[in-house]
Amino acid sequence: MVRRALYSLLACVMLMIGMVGTGVTAGTAHAVACRTWSNLPLEPGESNEDVRQLQIRVAGWVTSGERLSYDGVYGDRTEAAVRKFQQAYNLDVDGVAGTQTITKINQLSDSDCTPIHFSYAELNRCNSTWAGGAVSAATAKANALKTMWKLEAIRHKLGDTSMTVSSGFRSDACQPPDSAPSSRHRFGDAADLTGTLARRCSYAVQGKTAGFSEILGQGYAGHNDHTHLAHDPSPFWSAPGCSNF
Repeated sequence: MVRRALYSLLACVMLMIGMVGTGVTAGTAHAVACRTWSNLPLEPGESNEDVRQLQIRVAGWVTSGERLSYDGVYGDRTEAAVRKFQQAYNLDVDGVAGTQTITKINQLSDSDCTPIHFSYAELNRCNSTWAGGAVSAATAKANALKTMWKLEAIRHKLGDTSMTVSSGFRSDACQPPDSAPSSRHRFGDAADLTGTLARRCSYAVQGKTAGFSEILGQGYAGHNDHTHLAHDPSPFWSAPGCSNF
């Protein structure tokens, strides 16, 4: 398409004059150690693996109560999430994931594709294999990656101050005796966050616009020392002890 051809031409010109910045390689491929983006610019109407990877990274930028699908289709919700991401990071807001947007995503990524402020180790204090839960080890780890990118969005919304994850993936052997069989920790897509009451309540509030469908906090039984954010097929929010929730 015309837009992609123009991006390719621009990238080539930038290479020739030595202006290509970190994470930009020849043509339209924009690389960080964990992956190379080969189909830029990504824009509404497209459907490919790059779009699915983009969705993982912008899923924390949705409207309250909304959840972004990881289906690889650049639809209206993906475009809206990209626009919110662009606005949050002071980029040109056009809903298209081109050079500028992908460069920012690369800057926010570690070499294993986790966001720079979170790690697999934080999301799994149970065992290093990610096995023994309700899903395969690969699925549990993939779910944790999606959770981390949503946490990265919350962190930025709260001024880029640090967040403490007290629990993430838990295999059946690591589950507390009184834990529900349906606990999302067994799926790898849950995170418990600690901090002051005000801070925990802010996590609950921001979780609404970060794509989490299960939010449990202050005032909900067993959650008066942490806020629980997870992905549940049947959305449920409860934090009655948070006045602004």
